[in-house]
Amino acid sequence: MLCFVYVLNFLDRQLLSILAKPIQDDLGITDGQLGLISGLYFAVFYCFISIPVAWLADRTNRVRVLSIACALWSAATIACGMASAYPQLVAARMAVGVGEAGGVPPSYAIITDYFPPGRRGTALGLYNFGPPLGQALGVAFGAAIAAAYSWRSAFQLLGAVGVLAALAVILLVREPRRGGLDIAPADPPVAAPLPKAGFRETVVMFFTRPALLLTALATGATQFVTYALLNFTTLFLMREKGMALTQVAVYYAPLIGIGVSAGMYVSGRLIDRFGTRAKQSYALIPALALCAAVPFFIGFVWAPSWPLALLFLIGPTFLNYFYLSPAVTLVQQEVRPDQRVLSGALLLLVMNLIGLGLGPTYLGAVSDLLRASDPRNFLQLAFYTLVPFYGLAVLLFLALARALRTEATRTGDL
Repeated sequence: MLCFVYVLNFLDRQLLSILAKPIQDDLGITDGQLGLISGLYFAVFYCFISIPVAWLADRTNRVRVLSIACALWSAATIACGMASAYPQLVAARMAVGVGEAGGVPPSYAIITDYFPPGRRGTALGLYNFGPPLGQALGVAFGAAIAAAYSWRSAFQLLGAVGVLAALAVILLVREPRRGGLDIAPADPPVAAPLPKAGFRETVVMFFTRPALLLTALATGATQFVTYALLNFTTLFLMREKGMALTQVAVYYAPLIGIGVSAGMYVSGRLIDRFGTRAKQSYALIPALALCAAVPFFIGFVWAPSWPLALLFLIGPTFLNYFYLSPAVTLVQQEVRPDQRVLSGALLLLVMNLIGLGLGPTYLGAVSDLLRASDPRNFLQLAFYTLVPFYGLAVLLFLALARALRTEATRTGDL
């Protein structure tokens, strides 16, 4: 159920990029405006509202917080389909961000309290099927509904499904006991409940601990690439590679769904296998995957036709997402049970401000800037400028590996 809500979370979030071409044609917005509305404008509300919501969820019923959040973002998605001008679409997208702020952090903590250490990487990896399934279903259903009716109908129908899902969460998901699976059988029982961590205490802990901060920065640099790519790929394939909206629904949807899901699952299994032996695995696995993704990404941008472009896109679609399951598992395991929701929100704050907020915004702005120099392939040239950010992400993951090794050496947990 949590995964299904995450699917809707990401589906509603990505509808704008999936239907960018018909929305641009209808409302007359530029690539730069599209980058702002799918990037910075959305991320500011999504990231900062998530902090007080997470603090509240750490002290109340996390399932109820998730249900209310799902209802809010779904209603705002319906409002996106009713927008008749760019400012109205901006306001509706900001409201989507407010609702989605309460979606992921409570779910991370709920799942962590459902599974013991050693199984959490796989469990969170399965939960993280939400983004690729949301992307795939968004492409398939969003493009199909838009092709048959209009882009507005896609927002309205899929938003209505989310309202129903919000009711189902309350009925089907049980609130687990916080930290109930953290204590090994050999440990003495805890005499009294631990006091709840303060807001300031958790924030200071997160940003002063090198491993947690570097995890957030490395994932942020990775998301700078993934969100920029994700938010403009459909537009790129249609405008510069010649794909039709119906072809996007048939061919791009399964690629994104299977490729990203496989990356999430494989990385989660690798972390469960190697993470208990060496904590550096949480950083080295994503770093190696990103290195392997670069040549495939360049091939995707260069390809002269959309079938060849999709063939190259399989590589980065699979490898770009090796970072998320290790990062989420590491943060959830390295903090106290009463700090998990807020710590998950802080991780999302940093990585989404950098990735979701700046990635699409940067790519849209560069695309507009290059339009004068190459009116036919300006978005293609903008995509090439993402390659150095792959290198930055790899360097940050290597720094994280060093920090994890230092911590392990100090504590004797090698």
